[in-house]
Amino acid sequence: MNQQNQQVKVWFPFVSPNDPCPPIECKTYVTPPNLYIPFQPPGLPQYSPIEALRRGTLWPALFSPYEPKRNES
Repeated sequence: MNQQNQQVKVWFPFVSPNDPCPPIECKTYVTPPNLYIPFQPPGLPQYSPIEALRRGTLWPALFSPYEPKRNES
């Protein structure tokens, strides 16, 4: 399982038969990558300084891209 898939979690909320609104049967959320690294191991690979500024982190293991949800109307 790659790191990006490990960060995305799926939740199936309860759907009441009496709910007047259309149900959202499947919700997803992203967990931060630092949950999976308990401490900083020595010799962790690093981005170049320019790439680190673009990505917002020096270490690829802590990179978590933000993908905005778009309205599909």
